[in-house]
Amino acid sequence: MRTKLPAVAAIAVALVLSGCGGGDKTSDDDAIPTRTPPKVSPAGPFFGECGSVTDQEVQTAFGVSSFASVTRNSVGCVWEVGGGSSAPSVSFSWYRGSPIGREAAGSDRLQRPPKPVEIRGHEGFIGQIPGQLCELGLQYGDDFMHWSVTYAGFPPFKDECAVARELAELTASRVQG
Repeated sequence: MRTKLPAVAAIAVALVLSGCGGGDKTSDDDAIPTRTPPKVSPAGPFFGECGSVTDQEVQTAFGVSSFASVTRNSVGCVWEVGGGSSAPSVSFSWYRGSPIGREAAGSDRLQRPPKPVEIRGHEGFIGQIPGQLCELGLQYGDDFMHWSVTYAGFPPFKDECAVARELAELTASRVQG
């Protein structure tokens, strides 16, 4: 009898285990996992090169007679008074299919709490370190535009948020689409 006990125990364990894994399959068991398709943003507005604002308009708004350098690329422009990131500058950026909330949260993390702003029916935010920096972003559907004005520790030529707002007003008045 001793030799039959391990065999009976093994059969009992096998029956119990086979009962746990089997059963009726439903069509859901055979379904292939699907991915959520990425969101496709509809065509947004066209802001034009540098937000459709001229170098002369930026100079006038910022309060300088000329810029040492102007950089233009497919998503924005940077106007610098002196060399490098430690000099006063103005920048424009255009973000396609990107959430403005992430930009506003970044502003908050960098000690420039975002406040609501509206220009020509478009809501956004404005964040500031008084006497140093101001940024202004406006939402356009799934896109947004962003102006940043910094004096980088130099005495301000003009109020940085007045400059950002003036430039954003110009861009908002010229946006296409």
